[in-house]
Parts: sequence; C-alpha cells; structure tokens
Amino acid sequence: MAGLKDKRGFIDKDRLDLSERQAVEYWMKRWGVTRDQIAAAHRKVGKATKDIAAELGKKR
Repeated sequence: MAGLKDKRGFIDKDRLDLSERQAVEYWMKRWGVTRDQIAAAHRKVGKATKDIAAELGKKR
C-alpha cells in the first residue's frame, strides 16, 4: 500500500481517517485549510483524499 511518511510514521495518501491526528495535520498543512473544513468535506464526500481535495477545491 502506498503512503506518505511524516516524522512519526505512515500516512495513507488515499484515505483520510479523522481519528489519525498526524494525517489530519498533514493534510491541513498541505491544503492550507482548517480541521473543520476537512471534517465537513469528509462528512460530505467520504474518506477518499481525492474526493476531499476536490470538495475543498485543492489538488491532492
């Protein structure tokens, strides 16, 4: 399974689990959005990062 590594470990680049603090912080920084914006997009379109990025108007 492909993924990204941060200083602490593995981050799944295809799916976002809101309970994984490091992953949420990574995508917040990458997309320049807030946790609430990510959570709202996650609720609306699901956990696929490509769908969340599209909902936020960002590139994955």
